[in-house]
Amino acid sequence: MAQDLSEKELLRMQVEQLKREVKTPRVPISRTGKEIKDYVEAQAGSDALLKGVPEDTNPFREKGGCLLS
Repeated sequence: MAQDLSEKELLRMQVEQLKREVKTPRVPISRTGKEIKDYVEAQAGSDALLKGVPEDTNPFREKGGCLLS
């Protein structure tokens, strides 16, 4: 679709996109970084990657082994 547009139309679309983006509210990284850190720390107790998955509820555990005689 973009190949069918002239350079002027493409530039106009870019300008319109930049106008939309400039209206996006910005939040300082100092505030968002603290919010992310607080969220991660609050969720750490239920995080399976940190805590591990109990063997009885692990859907990926091996069901049985191979026995060789």
